[in-house]
Amino acid sequence: MAFPEVLETFFNRWADLMWGTPLVVLLVGGGLYFMIHSAFRPYRYFGHAINLVLGKYSLKDDPGSIPHAQALSTALSGTLGLGNIAGVAIAISVGGPGSIFWMWVTAIVGVSTKFYTASLSVMYRHQDLNGQIYGGPMYVIMNGMGKKWYPLAALFAGACMIGALPVFQANQFVQLLRDVVAQPLNLASQENHFLFDLFVSFAIAFLVFIIIRGKIYSIGSFAVKAVPLMVVAYLFMTFIVVGTHFDKVLSVFRLIITDAFSGSAVAGGSLATVIMIGVRRGAFSNEAGIGTESMAHGTAKTREPIREGLVAMLGPVIDTLIMCTCTAFIILLTGVWQTAEDSYGVTLTMLALKSIFPIFGQYFLLFMVGLLSLSTMVTMWFYGIRSAVFLFGERGELFYTPIYLALLVVGSVVSLDLVNGLILATFATMAIPTMISAIYLSPKVKAASRKYFQNLGAES
Repeated sequence: MAFPEVLETFFNRWADLMWGTPLVVLLVGGGLYFMIHSAFRPYRYFGHAINLVLGKYSLKDDPGSIPHAQALSTALSGTLGLGNIAGVAIAISVGGPGSIFWMWVTAIVGVSTKFYTASLSVMYRHQDLNGQIYGGPMYVIMNGMGKKWYPLAALFAGACMIGALPVFQANQFVQLLRDVVAQPLNLASQENHFLFDLFVSFAIAFLVFIIIRGKIYSIGSFAVKAVPLMVVAYLFMTFIVVGTHFDKVLSVFRLIITDAFSGSAVAGGSLATVIMIGVRRGAFSNEAGIGTESMAHGTAKTREPIREGLVAMLGPVIDTLIMCTCTAFIILLTGVWQTAEDSYGVTLTMLALKSIFPIFGQYFLLFMVGLLSLSTMVTMWFYGIRSAVFLFGERGELFYTPIYLALLVVGSVVSLDLVNGLILATFATMAIPTMISAIYLSPKVKAASRKYFQNLGAES
């Protein structure tokens, strides 16, 4: 067996081991615990959360690095990645339409999870020697639970260094560029595309390097411009697809619900497999309970941890309940998931759009995937670099960036199954310390939120 095949087998077995029933219970059950523990209070303040994003309660002298809007956009630029386009297609291909329902469930409980994890990330954030403020589960564990919990913090940081690698985003963007541009122009073929993939990956790595030189300020500025554009453009395309297949909308809803509880034939008739795939892809999409997104929220300019928790809870709604649902309906309404049996990942979404928009559908998706991939890669670099600095000090930044860019290139030329297994395995590993620390410190969030909402009521 060749070395890449050995790695592929190892990472996929690791992912299957980690994504067992205990982790599903931890993520979904933990989210339900946060819902009940908070008495569903955050769900009643979506309007207030939107006002926070719009800067209604912001002050110039608030501690932090970036405003609420940039913190949310930065977090979304990490979650609004290929998980929304390729990840949903993979979920339908492997788990059937019912997996989408379980992605929705993960998002709904993920609202409360993000409220807790982001609030804690601000509550227990870290200030470095240069006065820069950072947050994340590793600082929550160390500052909130105590130094004796360092192994748990190190587990998160180590897994994040690997999980933040841009291998999935690079792989799928290069695959789409090859399908849409290279093969029609005879620059590459289905069998012979290594040199094309390599050249494109070097170009992407250079572009990512230019953006990340500005660190969190540059990333936040880039994200706040790119993310709204992505959301609006994708919604517009979805409305057109739904409009042209309006007679099938109810049947697709019915298919998703019935398949969620019956076990898809695609998944071998196993209900457990459908649930597992939906929860996996939901977590990969919105990162609720994974902990990475709380690193972006931890940099927000605010004196009130609860405010950033409220901002963060908008993430699963935008990311999964809106964007992932768009992709699911594009694929299911057009029927390509049944006809394009050999297509997988981002190619399946491309074929769905191409069937409705034969002239420009694939080029639109190429533009979308380009923006999504780039925004995710620069945001994930920030997550990885903070984890490296936590473990190794400032010298961590010196070695992590070259490794990150090098593995971006490697991820572009290896198989999708290999990078998919790697990312799923490390995301599962990150979820363990994130959820343990959030549950352990949940009384702190409850006390702070009770005080915040009482003061908010007194002001109104």
